Amino acid sequence: MKRYGFTALVATIVGRFGRLHNRPYRSVAPDGTAYDRNWIGDYGERASASWLRESGHILLARNFKGRNGGEVDIIARHGKLLLFIEVKTRNANTKIRPFDAVNKEKQLLIERGANQWLKRLGSRDLPWRFDVIEVLVTEGRKPSINHIKDAF
Repeated sequence: MKRYGFTALVATIVGRFGRLHNRPYRSVAPDGTAYDRNWIGDYGERASASWLRESGHILLARNFKGRNGGEVDIIARHGKLLLFIEVKTRNANTKIRPFDAVNKEKQLLIERGANQWLKRLGSRDLPWRFDVIEVLVTEGRKPSINHIKDAF
């Protein structure tokens, strides 16, 4: 079996059995304390990673930080396409769409991180794009995940 085929098989199995994105969201810890916004952001990234794995993507990195201050939430591969993904998690009742929080300043930060990743690879001669995943959460319900391809 080819290594890529084996990796894709493992990713599919993990995605099917690690269904974080199919579990009800809870904003309160078992001890009754409310989760802070950092925990909620990490929850959205973990749910997105689970969803991406189940969708056949191969995750290469989470929370990548480049030397020049760039950062990318998730770096994944789908076939030969390299994806630099920003994840934004918000309460479903918010009036502001999570995608709107990815302003020009944030885009530059992601681009710097992507350039650092491509520099590590030693080549820019592969197809890549910038995506955004919106995660909307409601207490006691599964998170809603919206994948915006080629977002900027």
